[in-house]
Amino acid sequence: MTGGGIRRTETAVGEPPTWAQELLEHLRPTGRDVRRLVDWLAATAQAAVSLQDSAGTLVAGTRLPLDEAPVADITSGRIASAAWEGEGRHLRLVKVAHPSRICVLAVSRDVPFDRNTSDVVTHTAQVIELLLAAHESTAAGHRLRRATADLRLAILQLLMVEDTVAARRVAAGLWPGLLDADTACVYVVESDPGRRDRLVEECLDTTGEEALVVRCPAMDGHVIVVSPREATAGELRSLVERHPDTFLGGSARQSLARTATAYGQAVSALAVAHFRTDKTAVYAERTHPERLVDPAALRGWTARVLRPLDALPHHTRAELLATTRLGLEFTAVNTAKVLGVSRNTVRARMERVEVMLGTDFDDLTARAVVHLALHTQVNLLDGQAGADPGTASPCLADLLAGPAVRAWAQDLLDRLNRDTRNLRRTLRTWIAAGGNAERAAQALGVHAQTVREHVRGAEPVLERQLLAAGADLYEVVLAHLAVGDLEQPVLTGASQASPPA
Repeated sequence: MTGGGIRRTETAVGEPPTWAQELLEHLRPTGRDVRRLVDWLAATAQAAVSLQDSAGTLVAGTRLPLDEAPVADITSGRIASAAWEGEGRHLRLVKVAHPSRICVLAVSRDVPFDRNTSDVVTHTAQVIELLLAAHESTAAGHRLRRATADLRLAILQLLMVEDTVAARRVAAGLWPGLLDADTACVYVVESDPGRRDRLVEECLDTTGEEALVVRCPAMDGHVIVVSPREATAGELRSLVERHPDTFLGGSARQSLARTATAYGQAVSALAVAHFRTDKTAVYAERTHPERLVDPAALRGWTARVLRPLDALPHHTRAELLATTRLGLEFTAVNTAKVLGVSRNTVRARMERVEVMLGTDFDDLTARAVVHLALHTQVNLLDGQAGADPGTASPCLADLLAGPAVRAWAQDLLDRLNRDTRNLRRTLRTWIAAGGNAERAAQALGVHAQTVREHVRGAEPVLERQLLAAGADLYEVVLAHLAVGDLEQPVLTGASQASPPA
């Protein structure tokens, strides 16, 4: 140990002293901590050390009694350092430049500062400057990324409620031209939640920031990508190929106003992707029941079902329809997260639609029928007028009674007849019980777990998800209605709104 108090070990000729090597360690990514660096300086210089800002706030170390005058001279920039000794104390003050303000590093010792100790203090102050600048830059970058991510989510939520004008206006400032196209595809990329932030960055890099990339607010492992570019599908497939346990689901091309519909399609495709060797899937345009109905008749029926909502202001009507469309596909909690509202707001909006349509969404047949109307409203009406209010429109039974629909329904449900467990009876009873396994079990005289196993067993046979409410389940419900295995649901609001025959 020297008289000045610095502890040192012998080093080879030409090598830096040990304290310099230790100081450099604090610049490594794992060692960048100002508080730990100040503690290291205190131990190395055998001194009391404090780092405070111009307001006197202690940043690191232990608070020291300091004369305000030299501190003010340093923080104002008039001087870069100061030294004082007296009353058995030796004090050094050094300016530490901070990106937003000047700090003061104070080192107090019982013995005088020798050359080595002075070097340690000077170099430590320089390293502190670097760490503070890096921290400020990192924090600013984090705030910018957070604000940008929030803005992307806000744009997605506007698209989800069909407010494309506002979505384009918000996007124009940062991503000019991103939403200029009339149509787009929605993709959902899934990975382990722990690596989602990295996945977001890779999606941004892969798409060249020419797509709307959003952390899904409902599912921790999901990243939502909205893109009008054809090349995006291939870019995302390439990304998925590079990473294990990463999956991709994509929608059919939809207008921007149908972003919510496209999102539902992408989620449905994502479920299929888990069973594909390439871990990707695009929403399959299989035969849907509405494709087998006369379009004019379907438009007329849809207009009559949704007519009770026509008296509402356009924005309110669009908000209720968009919320209900998502609420019928997902839980109230996940719908709320996607739309950026509370789950109570989602429930209140859906309850309002229930009342206006005169139905009960606890009834799976009612949910399926309203889902059909909402699906038609965005896919067939698309700005076209429905039936004239003075013209009689067909009822649901008439729509489902056509030979093409009945043949489709019979073919679909007949697949269940090959199973000796009588899956068809269990599924019919479970649907009639509102998807409640306990009530269905009571009606069948079996255990609730048996009902769940039968419903789960019907999924691969029908090639549709049933336990998760959504379009797949509603198609199966419509098939039961078409063949007469279930009673038609009640929609008194639509009946009251229909014109007299």
